[in-house]
Amino acid sequence: MKSEEAKARIAEIQSAMEKSDFWNDPAAAQRLIKEMKDLEAAAEGAAAYDRGNATLSILAGAGGDDAEDFAGILFRMYQGYAAKKGWQVSFIDENENDHGGFRSVTFEVKGKGAYGRLKHEAGVHRLVRISPFNANSKRQTSFALLEVLPELPDGVGVELKSEDLDIQFARSGGAGGQNVNKRETAVRIVHIPTNLSVHASTERSQQANRERAMSLLKSKIFKREEEIREREVKGLSIAATTANEWGSQIRSYVLHPYKLVKDHRTDYEEHNTDSVLEGGIDGFIDAMEKIKVS
Repeated sequence: MKSEEAKARIAEIQSAMEKSDFWNDPAAAQRLIKEMKDLEAAAEGAAAYDRGNATLSILAGAGGDDAEDFAGILFRMYQGYAAKKGWQVSFIDENENDHGGFRSVTFEVKGKGAYGRLKHEAGVHRLVRISPFNANSKRQTSFALLEVLPELPDGVGVELKSEDLDIQFARSGGAGGQNVNKRETAVRIVHIPTNLSVHASTERSQQANRERAMSLLKSKIFKREEEIREREVKGLSIAATTANEWGSQIRSYVLHPYKLVKDHRTDYEEHNTDSVLEGGIDGFIDAMEKIKVS
């Protein structure tokens, strides 16, 4: 829900609460009070973590080397964008292939306002180009999924019960890892009720990776609950929140037979694909922010 819509809805509920017949239906009244509190909490939470750090995860879609290479291209694009903003990038987990691409990669973008600027980048990204991995030089379409999570501010908590967690340990991997094949320092945690999972492998100790993974899982659950709450307010099906994330792309990067990067939500586009892939994505982000506040 847009901020102006949320404010209008809160005002509407407050007006209803002032009427003498508000408590004639106690169950309905309690539902409205809960809705108002949820809207207020979401608004306050969003304002807090929009100003904070972000965690990005890129998952290569089907397509082998091409999709994994595209995941690497996207990582370098966001790395370039962060550099332009003076933000720091650090790995949390990386599953790199032999060609410099990623099967999956999770990294933190640390800087003022990082989450607020990057949150609308989440979704499926599509690349069309002549495949460098195809001997016949055929055009290839590849997909990658980007997830963007906030760093939760102090006071915003998510309760995790030990019986709801499946915690697994493995040897750390990734190019240049100091603990490769030495100790089981990598951590994977699955939240059983939601089937959400997180990985952390780049810290030096198992305990540090576990703490990082727990923090990441809390952010992931918080983001999911926020999305469910927004859908409930809009009257949409909660089941839609867990729909196939690969259903449709938010942006296409076409490098052949012409050069064009286009965002399918705003119709904003740029022809200088090299500049975009080096981190020049402010135009796309600004276009999304305009439609979100309008």
